Parts: sequence; C-alpha cells; structure tokens
Amino acid sequence: MPPFMEQVKTVAFHTLGCKLNFSETSSISRLLEQDGFVKTDFDGTADVYVINTCSVTDNADKECRMLVRRIQRRAPGSMVVITGCYAQLKPEEIASIEGVDLVLGAAEKFNIAEHLKTLTKGDSAKICSCDIDEVNSFHASYSLNDRTRTFLKVQDGCDYTCAFCTIPMARGKSRSDSVANVVKHAHDLAATGVKEIVLTGVNLGDFGKGFEGGKKREETFFELAQELDKVEGISRYRISSIEPNLLTNEIIEFVANSRRFMPHFHIPLQSGSNEILGLMRRRYRRELYAEKVALIKQFMPHCAIGVDVIVGFPSESDAHFRETYDFLHELDVSYLHVFTYSERANTGALDIKPVVPVHIRNERNKMLRNLSHKKQQYFNEQHLHQTRKVLFESLGKDGMMEGYTDNYIKVTTPFRQEWHNQLIDWDLR
Repeated sequence: MPPFMEQVKTVAFHTLGCKLNFSETSSISRLLEQDGFVKTDFDGTADVYVINTCSVTDNADKECRMLVRRIQRRAPGSMVVITGCYAQLKPEEIASIEGVDLVLGAAEKFNIAEHLKTLTKGDSAKICSCDIDEVNSFHASYSLNDRTRTFLKVQDGCDYTCAFCTIPMARGKSRSDSVANVVKHAHDLAATGVKEIVLTGVNLGDFGKGFEGGKKREETFFELAQELDKVEGISRYRISSIEPNLLTNEIIEFVANSRRFMPHFHIPLQSGSNEILGLMRRRYRRELYAEKVALIKQFMPHCAIGVDVIVGFPSESDAHFRETYDFLHELDVSYLHVFTYSERANTGALDIKPVVPVHIRNERNKMLRNLSHKKQQYFNEQHLHQTRKVLFESLGKDGMMEGYTDNYIKVTTPFRQEWHNQLIDWDLR
C-alpha cells in the first residue's frame, strides 16, 4: 500500500482543553492546508482526523476513546492522529486504542505533515517523540475563526512544580517567543481584520526565557505589553491567565492606563487556605492574592477578575474548604472557574493524605459554582445602565450574536451583519 499521504485530501480537527490548545490546533491546521490538505468538519467524513488532547481533567482518556470510536464507526479507513498533553503523558496507552494510527508528542506535533508522508493505514500505531527532554523549542501559534478574536500563544511550558499539575511533564520547561516576534504577529493579525488578541501561555507571567528556555528572563511580560499597546489596528488585548506572584504592580497600573489592554484579569488562586496552598506548592499566600485584587480594584473599580480554584485537594478538610469559601465570598472578584481535584500519575499530590471522598469533592464544587453564579450576577448588576463598548462576534445560535464588553460582560442580541467585528456602544440592561 502506498504512503497514506499520497491519497489524502481532507483533514478534520477536534480540540480538547484550553485556549492554548485551540491556538495550536489552528496553527497545525494551517500547516496542513499549506501542504495541500483541505480542512473539513469533524462531524463529517475526512481522510485524516486530528485530536488535540488535554491532561487537566481525568476525562482525557474517556473523551479520546469516545472520539476515536465515533471515527471508527463513521470512517474506518481514515487516519487518526492524537497529539496534545494526553498524548505526551501516556503515548502507549493512546497507541493501544483501536483505530489510532499516529501519536505525536509535544516535540513533534508541528511536524505532522512530515509524519503523514511516511504513514500507511493498517500498521500498528506509531509513537513519535514523547520524551519531554526533547521539547526544547518554542513554536508560535494562533487561532483564526471568525476573525474577531484570536488566541495568540506567546509562552509555553512551566518551571513550577505544583503538586497537582502534570503540565511541566506534558509541555516541558518554560520558554517563549520574543517581544519582536509577538509584535510582528500582532501586526499580521491586525492586517487580517482581527480586533481582539487574547495572549495565551502555560505560565504567561514567566514570559521572556527565550525560545529554548532558561533560568534567566531575557525580556519581561511587562515589556511585551508595552510594545503591543503601540500596535495600530488591534483594538483589544486580554491576558488569558497570570499567576498572582507574577502579576506585578506595574502590570496592573499599566493595564489601568492602557489604550488597548482590557480591564479584565484571570488570576489562579486554587485555594483560599494557606495550609493547602503550601501543600499544593503554590508560590504565594492568600494575603498576596487579596492585595493584588485590592490594587486592581483601586485602579479599575469596573475591572472583571476571574479566579481558578480547586476543590477536594488531598487533606482539604471542611475547615480548609470553609476558609476558601469565605475568602472568595469576601473577595471582590467577578466569576470562578471551579475544578474538582483528580488524581494524576507522577504528581506530588498522590503522597498527601487523607484523600477527600469524591462525593465531598463534588459537593464542594457545586457550592463554589453557586457562589460564582452569584458573583457574576452581582458584577453585572453593578454595571446596569452603563454604556460600554461591545465587540460583537459572528452569527451564533437561533439567529443571535454575542459580544463582550471591555470588562467581559456577555451581551446577546439579534444578529446584525453590520455589527459583526465592530465595537458598538451598548447600554447594559
């Protein structure tokens, strides 16, 4: 049988996980399109299916297997490629899934076209470069959907060793693009009509350690933000997520006075208990977190602040959880992203006892999600009858379109073509 590359015409993608994964999937798609592939819908029939996986939740294996089974039923002769964090962490496990043809680790996912040239259907699954030590370079990527907003990757990997996290094992050491390259990408994206860029990375505040990574920062995220603020044509920047210990006071003050950086921060907390933060190996205490929130609100009372929090970490007692709940209840934040702790292989948390029963983890998750709903409602109500600029996106469900204010309040209205990708003054009701 000839190499499959000689026969393929179409490729379909499915992305699991974070904004970083979406930016990388989009870039991999463009690489294959440059190589002659035609992108098609994942729910249809394609010659190659690419699944970009996540490792944050314990459902990665279930989701991946389900998707492969679906492909097998629909198009048993198609090539199936698995990449992403789950592929990096458990390549043999993925290769054993019936129907999988190629497993690409973090070092090889951007070389997918070359691998497809030598692949033949029917062989056992091929595993390529899943040694994390081989992940020693930075690959820029960005997403392009309806040309309104794009996720631009500027940093990758992480040098932290949080006890619950597999990302350093899945993505390698902290490394990043240069300020000059990111500014060039911003100019290029502006030329396509993009109005908003969301800056993404694994540990965004650690930006500046160079393409191959290193202990000393050559540039800083603050310097990057200053240069991006000068790029004409981009109306908005958002910082996807930034660690509280790396969110400097100068960054906060800069955003408050910026022409283009939106009053919107997403800051991981993970726990409101200093004891649990210590066990998690986080690099701050809750007092620092509260100081950062207070400073943001001092400069920008209207700023949206999102919070990541984990419930059910090993040894989290009722008292520890109550600390977290009360801390968040009092904190002037806008919404929560709540994660239920799940055991991950080769992480330090596995050695911490006692383990929190799953049903208690789920109860705590529900309590914080309810708190998040109240926080979001209160934040929205604070801005009723204000006029704020909304950037509207393309047609959504049921003839409606969506957009967000500068401070991340969602607005839904009947679709109007002339509003697509436009900043509209909007009276919040």
